Amino acid sequence: MDISVKDSLLRKPEWIRVRLPSSPVFSETTGLIRDLSLHTVCESAKCPNRWECWSRATATFMVAGDRCTRACGFCAVETAKPLALEADEPARVAEACRRLKLKHVVVTMVARDDLQDGAAGHVAEVVRKIREVCGNIRIEVLTTDFNGSAESLAVVLESGPEVFNHNLETIERLTPRVRSRAQYRRSLAVLRKARELRPRVITKSGLMLGLGETGDEVLGAFVDLRSVDCDVLTLGQYLQPTRRHLPVAEYVAPEAFERYREAALGLGFREVFAGPLVRSSYHADELTLI
Repeated sequence: MDISVKDSLLRKPEWIRVRLPSSPVFSETTGLIRDLSLHTVCESAKCPNRWECWSRATATFMVAGDRCTRACGFCAVETAKPLALEADEPARVAEACRRLKLKHVVVTMVARDDLQDGAAGHVAEVVRKIREVCGNIRIEVLTTDFNGSAESLAVVLESGPEVFNHNLETIERLTPRVRSRAQYRRSLAVLRKARELRPRVITKSGLMLGLGETGDEVLGAFVDLRSVDCDVLTLGQYLQPTRRHLPVAEYVAPEAFERYREAALGLGFREVFAGPLVRSSYHADELTLI
């Protein structure tokens, strides 16, 4: 099934363009993040939506450092030997949530394969501290696969997030090239295990399009995600963060994203966010399932 529209010259189309910030809230959010010495995936991954999200006083906090132990072909986060975990980071993230008056927060992480638990205990402490400081805030965690460790996954889920997010990122054929040290089937197993460990948690996953996948392969990934009872799906356009990263194979038109969205809903996803600039945590606060 070929429902995408290719730009043979790979010029960045109009629908990819983003507007620069004009809201004073953007500067205030920037200042707060600097003041508390926090990392955000918005900056580290060069997200195109940073201007919009920070202007709405929303941000995705990246914990356990800003150095990743993996070198995925799509990701702009630095790959290097990680530094020690910061014991006060959970309190700083919680304070940022309090100051921003967040009702929904996304906490993501770098891969920490250097640690026995993959930093699961640290992520869990961030969740607990946010809950302690902010009360009824809704918490979404976006984690690594913890190398398939059910014990590490359980530690995170026991901290009580309402949403558990783990991205498939791409279709099975492209996974070895796109996701260093990750495995397509292992990611599906992580989502399945999350459901088993915490049946009421909302599970979520995302795919990037434009890496050379076919329409049938994308629909196959939808079926695989539904087979592990994944609730929420995000679909966005892959954008090359630097020339060292994988090139864009195609730009997928907005109307194709809408067709994918309709197909995913037809397969049973409870919510689908799809569009060229959609990312894992884009408008995460608009989730209506809770």
